[in-house]
Amino acid sequence: MTATGTFGLSSEARNLHWLLSNLVEEVPGVHSVAVVSSDGLLLLSSDPGQSTEAATAGRHESPRGSSADLATIVSGIGSLTVGAAKLMEGGGVKQTMVAMEEGSVFVMAISDGSLLGVHATPDCDMSVVAYHMALFVGRAGHVLTPELRDELRKSMEKAE
Repeated sequence: MTATGTFGLSSEARNLHWLLSNLVEEVPGVHSVAVVSSDGLLLLSSDPGQSTEAATAGRHESPRGSSADLATIVSGIGSLTVGAAKLMEGGGVKQTMVAMEEGSVFVMAISDGSLLGVHATPDCDMSVVAYHMALFVGRAGHVLTPELRDELRKSMEKAE
């Protein structure tokens, strides 16, 4: 389900874990999901490192699986698009999508600079992925307080 268990977490943290699991399980084509803080730290993720299809496909996995890689990519895309929006005087960035031959990456702003990133298959229904991401953001944004971000960050550090 996630890179960390939910034992010992607050109800808000457990609810975010549930929302993330629901996003991964209910949306066809989603490989992995990561929530990243404004400073690029992984707060919450699915656990594609346990996926047998990645191992069967011969893809290299980092020690914590592709969640750490996805968090790095999401943070970088977020930073790049914020910089571009400032240069173009375009206002805040709401969503970014990168379509590749073998997959797609979606990045959506949550709150206070936190980001939700999704890695999906190339044949996913992009509107369905974006819709479910917006639902997650709507439900998670108001509860992702500094205290909860700190709790999630610490739970991810324990999992390392």
